[in-house]
Amino acid sequence: MVLKEDKHPMEASGMEQEITDSDERGLKRRRVARVAAPPVSRRPSLPPLTYVRLGERPLRRLPQLFIGLALYGFSLSVMVRAALGVNPWSVLYEGLEHHTPLSFGTISAVLGVLVLLLWIPLKQAPTFGTVANIVVLACSSDFGLLLIPQNLGLPARIGLLVGGILLNGLSVAVYVGARFGPGPRDGLMTGASTATGRSIRLIRTLIEITVLAVGWLLGGTVGAGTVLYALTVGPITQFFMPWFAYSSLAERVGDTVPSEEGKPAATI
Repeated sequence: MVLKEDKHPMEASGMEQEITDSDERGLKRRRVARVAAPPVSRRPSLPPLTYVRLGERPLRRLPQLFIGLALYGFSLSVMVRAALGVNPWSVLYEGLEHHTPLSFGTISAVLGVLVLLLWIPLKQAPTFGTVANIVVLACSSDFGLLLIPQNLGLPARIGLLVGGILLNGLSVAVYVGARFGPGPRDGLMTGASTATGRSIRLIRTLIEITVLAVGWLLGGTVGAGTVLYALTVGPITQFFMPWFAYSSLAERVGDTVPSEEGKPAATI
């Protein structure tokens, strides 16, 4: 019987080294592939937020609009009961509430209608979403003020403030994402920007500062919550927006839908 000779130690060592080098090269290639490959995002893409006609999938979009507006109005009442500072428009509502017999929600509706009158020289046209904004916000904010007690302790008020800001940012993403057009205040901003040629950022800043100053002079609450709201509500809304922004039928097949004349995009 012939015995099979073992391989020379040097030859065996060379083969092992070759296998090891091959494994290391394969490992390096896999690492490079993982680094080069773009991360897979689970968040949906954000479509344009221009106006989409009322007749397109109303059973899908109308509930989103009304739920978002109801949550938005409720979030305003939550921040009011926190009594640590509210957003500029709510400061104005609070200030006027001290000088009129009208409720917080009623004042928001009345000012919404008055702001709509300013749309006329700006050649803006209201949409269904604009009218819904006025009515639903007034009802839901007054309901929230009736539901939430006053004179709570500081820990509870801090919780209300943080929760109110989070809910506010979420609700803006929900109702704006339904794409029924801007509310009265956002329409004033976009219309003034178009008419003057100034940036939306500048126009919005001027409007917010004016509203805040008038509200403060009338006795509205300005505090840490006002600053916290200004700094955080934008990023919160931007985070939630891709999950709620409606994509029109045309956009789903690769086309784009321009906003209709006189019906600008909803603005965050």
